[in-house]
Amino acid sequence: MSLEDLLIEGHLKRHRSSRREIGQLLDVFKRDITDARITGLSLDRQFESAYNAVLILSKAALAASGYRTSGEGNHYWTIKSLLFTLGMNDIFINTLNKFRHIRNVSNYEMTGMVSKKEVKEMISLGEELYTRLIKWLEENQSDLFTT
Repeated sequence: MSLEDLLIEGHLKRHRSSRREIGQLLDVFKRDITDARITGLSLDRQFESAYNAVLILSKAALAASGYRTSGEGNHYWTIKSLLFTLGMNDIFINTLNKFRHIRNVSNYEMTGMVSKKEVKEMISLGEELYTRLIKWLEENQSDLFTT
C-alpha cells in the first residue's frame, strides 16, 4: 500500500501545500502541545490537546507530501499515512490508533477514562513526531519549511 493507493481508494485527494500552511500547522501543534501540559486542565482535555497536536503533525506531513484526507475516517487515514510520509512503524501507528479510540470515547461518551500516564505518552509521541517531521521537512521539503 502507498499514498497513491489511498488516493485511488478515495481516502486521499491531491493537495498543493505552501510554506504558510505548514507554518500554520506547526503553530497549531505548538499551541496544542503546550495546552496538553497545563496541569489545571482535566486529563481528558490534556489528552485531547496532545492527540490533536499529533494529528496536526500527521496532517502537515501529508500536506507536504501533496495530499489531504477525503471522506470518512479522516483521523484514521491521516494517522495511517504516517507509514508512507514519515516512515513511522506499525507500533507507532497502532499506538496512535489506540489513542484515537480513547480520544473518541472520552470526547463523546464518558469522562475520566484518561490516565496521567496516557497523557504523558501522548505528549511524548507528539514530541517524537515533531522531531521526525522537522528533520523530514528540512531534508525533503525545504521549499515548504526552513528553521
